[in-house]
Amino acid sequence: QVQLVESGGGLVQAGGSLRLSCAASGRTFSSYSMGWFRQGPGKDREFVASITWSGGGTYYTNSVRGRFTISRDNAKNTAYLQMNSLKPEDTAVYYCAAKGGGITSNSRNYDYWGQGTQVTVSS
Repeated sequence: QVQLVESGGGLVQAGGSLRLSCAASGRTFSSYSMGWFRQGPGKDREFVASITWSGGGTYYTNSVRGRFTISRDNAKNTAYLQMNSLKPEDTAVYYCAAKGGGITSNSRNYDYWGQGTQVTVSS
């Protein structure tokens, strides 16, 4: 079992930055691949980024590549999403998720989910 708690969301102006954190409980955090997803108003949940258990592999959706960076610190049981050059269309509830095995953009493959943190980008 892994419990995930996101933090770091808030209100920011377009062009600004935020760093989201995902704190995980349990001693097996380092064995899980981690992903970030988001759900904007009136939209389906979509994949944002994922990272392998070691941090050696990452994958991003095209709309955030070059602006967002996913990382993890296994010693702190925490995953991060650094978001730069934010745009109003990045406004969403952001969720972190964990899965065994390799990384994927398919939300159905993730076993554990956090409650989400709101990110609002004003124009």
